[in-house]
Amino acid sequence: MIKKIISGGQTGVNQAALDAARKLNIAHGGWIPKGRKTENGPLPVKYNLKELGTTNYPKRTEQNIFDSDGTLIITFGKLTGGSELACKLAQLHGFPCLHVDLNTTTPAEAARRIRAWLDENKIRVLNVAGSRASKAPAIYQKTVQILKSVLNEK
Repeated sequence: MIKKIISGGQTGVNQAALDAARKLNIAHGGWIPKGRKTENGPLPVKYNLKELGTTNYPKRTEQNIFDSDGTLIITFGKLTGGSELACKLAQLHGFPCLHVDLNTTTPAEAARRIRAWLDENKIRVLNVAGSRASKAPAIYQKTVQILKSVLNEK
């Protein structure tokens, strides 16, 4: 059972994960760069994220990996940029990582895969990463839909 969802607070997948947690009354948090930096300006304080002492996104990504039991990455397409870095860092540090490409996976299949992965890896604190809203405008709604489906059945 998921006890907490964390993310880096960026637009798109990260904020979708935090909003899904809030809607389902699941604890949420994570680390965010200094200034609560996102591509759309500072992240609102309603999100319980802690600020790092640096504006460095990779440092934030790595800290969220350390503070979780596993990292779920949701994208439209292959891993690139920060999503690719998150997967590489999780693997480097020995943490489970699951990438779900919504170009090749339906939301229902994504939910089934995520549930199985969560159970198999005994994930309690889930780090969620993925595409930014500016690169994938539809990713927010799809992520909320998938996570609500996964978490309502856990």
